[in-house]
Amino acid sequence: MSAEVIAKYEEHLIHVRNLADNSIVGYVSDLKSFLAHIEKLGISEFSELKLTHIRSWLANLQSTGATRATLARRIVSMRAFTYWAASQGWISEDIGAQLAIPKPHKTLPDVLNLAQTETVLAAIAAKAGEDPTPLNIRDLAMIEVLYASGIRVSELCGLNFVDFDTSRNTLQVLGKGNKQRVVPIGIPAVKALENWLKVGRPELANKDSENAIFIGSRGKRIDQRTVREVVYDAMAAIGSHMSPHGLRHTAATHLLEGGADLRTVQEILGHASLATTQIYTHVSPKRLQTAYQQAHPRA
Repeated sequence: MSAEVIAKYEEHLIHVRNLADNSIVGYVSDLKSFLAHIEKLGISEFSELKLTHIRSWLANLQSTGATRATLARRIVSMRAFTYWAASQGWISEDIGAQLAIPKPHKTLPDVLNLAQTETVLAAIAAKAGEDPTPLNIRDLAMIEVLYASGIRVSELCGLNFVDFDTSRNTLQVLGKGNKQRVVPIGIPAVKALENWLKVGRPELANKDSENAIFIGSRGKRIDQRTVREVVYDAMAAIGSHMSPHGLRHTAATHLLEGGADLRTVQEILGHASLATTQIYTHVSPKRLQTAYQQAHPRA
C-alpha cells in the first residue's frame, strides 16, 4: 500500500503540480516519514486514517527537536497530501484541512557587511591570481556570480551557455516551479565568468560537460554540494561559516541599502511573494533611516 501511494503521489507532484526537484524530495520524504509512523501505530488501511494520527506524528517530530518552522512545513506537506488523497479516493475526506499552521518565529538572516564582502572577494581573487588553476578560476567566478546575482545554488548549477547574455550582462535562470527570470550581474562577475569560460573551463571540459557553464573536476555539471564547499572555504577568510544562501541574503540586503526598491529585489531573487522579500527591510535599518530622512517633511 505504501509503495503504491508514494509512487502515485510523486507522479502527481511531478506532472500535475510541476514542483521543483527539491520540493518533490521534501514532500515525498515527509510522506514516507508519516507512513512509517502510522504503521507503528498499527494502521494498515487508509480508510482508518484520522486527524489524531497526523497530530501524533507531528507531536513525535516535536519531541525529537523539530522547530516551529519545520513543523509548519510538515503541516503544509500533509495538508497537500490529504487533499490529494481525498480527491483520489484513498481517504473519505480531507482530514488535513483541519490542521492549523503555526506561525514560525521570524529570524533575520545573517548577512555580510560591505567590508566583509570585499575581504572575501579579494581573498578568493588573490588565490585565483597567485595560483590560476582551473578550479580556482571557477571558484572565483561562482562566488562573484552568487553575490552579484543573488541566485540560488540550484539555479547556479543549472546555468547553460545560452543563459549568459554577454551583450546585456545578464543571466537567465530557471527558478522554483520552473519559472524563468533574467538577472543582471556586475562587471567583476562578468569578467570572472568570461575568464572561467575562456581559460579555466576548457581544461576540465569533456563529453560529459555538455552545455553546463559550471563543471566539476571530472567535467560533469557541478553539483550543489561542491558549490557549498567552495563558499564555506571562501568564508574562512573572515572566520565565517556562511552558506551560499547567506550570500543570497547579503546580495539582497546590499541592493536595498544601495537604493533598490522591494519590487526590483523581488524580481531579481525570484520570490513569488513580496512578503518574502520584505524581511530584508528589517536587515537594512540604514536604508529605512535614509528613506525617512529623504521623504518625511519633518525628518
